[in-house]
Amino acid sequence: MPVTNRRPLRAKLATSVSRGAAALSRATGRGDGSVIGGRLGMIIDPDLLAHLATGREIALISGTNGKTTTTRLTTAALGVLGPVATNSFGANMPTGHTSALAKAGDTPYAVLEVDEHYLAQVMAATRPGVIALLNLSRDQLDRAKEVAMMAQLWREALRDQPVQLVANADDPMVVWAASVGTDVTWVAAGQRWHDDSWVCPECGGTIARSGEADLTAGGAPDSDWHCTSCWLRRPSPQWTLDGDAVVAPDGEHHAVKLQLPGRVNRANAATALAVAAHFGVRPADALPRLAEVTSIAGRYAQVERDGRAIRLLLAKNPAGWLEAFDMADQAPTLLSINARDPDGLDTSWLFDVDFAPLTGRQVLITGDRAYDLAVRLEVNEVPFQHVTTFSQAVAAVPPGRLEVIANYTAFQDIRAELDRVN
Repeated sequence: MPVTNRRPLRAKLATSVSRGAAALSRATGRGDGSVIGGRLGMIIDPDLLAHLATGREIALISGTNGKTTTTRLTTAALGVLGPVATNSFGANMPTGHTSALAKAGDTPYAVLEVDEHYLAQVMAATRPGVIALLNLSRDQLDRAKEVAMMAQLWREALRDQPVQLVANADDPMVVWAASVGTDVTWVAAGQRWHDDSWVCPECGGTIARSGEADLTAGGAPDSDWHCTSCWLRRPSPQWTLDGDAVVAPDGEHHAVKLQLPGRVNRANAATALAVAAHFGVRPADALPRLAEVTSIAGRYAQVERDGRAIRLLLAKNPAGWLEAFDMADQAPTLLSINARDPDGLDTSWLFDVDFAPLTGRQVLITGDRAYDLAVRLEVNEVPFQHVTTFSQAVAAVPPGRLEVIANYTAFQDIRAELDRVN
């Protein structure tokens, strides 16, 4: 009997309303429907997410950075087995999950990106088989929780839960949170940003690292770490990276050929393969599907305009900006910063970012808070040019590559302008 037929009548009605509201939102151009559908459905049936999750095998993907990309890659990998429901537009709170599952119908699998603050709530509603824990770092300082507090909330939610964890062995905060799990698979996903994990979350001691490379020069993340005062240390990972290859637990090397840039995306692919493996997907079968992923909600998209090859990179916090600098080519680079509600209103985090990797490039700045960015670049002694429009930025650089790094709403502004022109 189909899962739909076993749902309560209220849940069936709520699902229909959710689908209809989402479709209407898309048809009228008011949005993609990824939130409003779930919101209305949950008004009718507050337990709608749990009802829609019943009967599916579910993976949750959470962390401060990389959720949307890893969710997309995991969805591609699980597609080997059959249709997969996912919140592809990045609406990563319960309303978004509800809308995504309602829209997808009765798929056997679901991969859901989850905002780190909502992980415990979504776990309880969906009863996932696997949870991937990517990283924890500072984010939106005016409203996000302090990092150690977030790790504590994860640790409490995960303690003794009968769920397979796939966790980043290179992030001390993630390791501490996941160490209470009953079954953990460790991935050497790397941690280029260290400023939120110098202090041990267990005892307050110092985290010591070895094998650390020159990250300013684009080196790989460190290879080992341990607390100098207690038991907390880097676990031995089952999944690792070796250059452009992912090494599986059986020691087999799998060449990863992605259309997405940077080491961080190879690490995201390793996590996706580890999650898919717990559902029975072999890496060799999943990798061709990962290679087909070209853009995630506009991120990494490449657009030709006036002889310029423009690539869009999203960076929302210090850790994300550090990875974006590594992904970007040595080419003219436009930086755009807003401070609207989705971005967080506090831009003081700019002073946590080392902009030295941009030295030697032509740098342009724009956005609502371009002057805040200008002050930060002056401190790093990085020359820049202020432009007021995206068209002005394009005209200011020679034909060839233009890298664009922007936070949430600045990124969407630039996407909208490119869409209007193209």
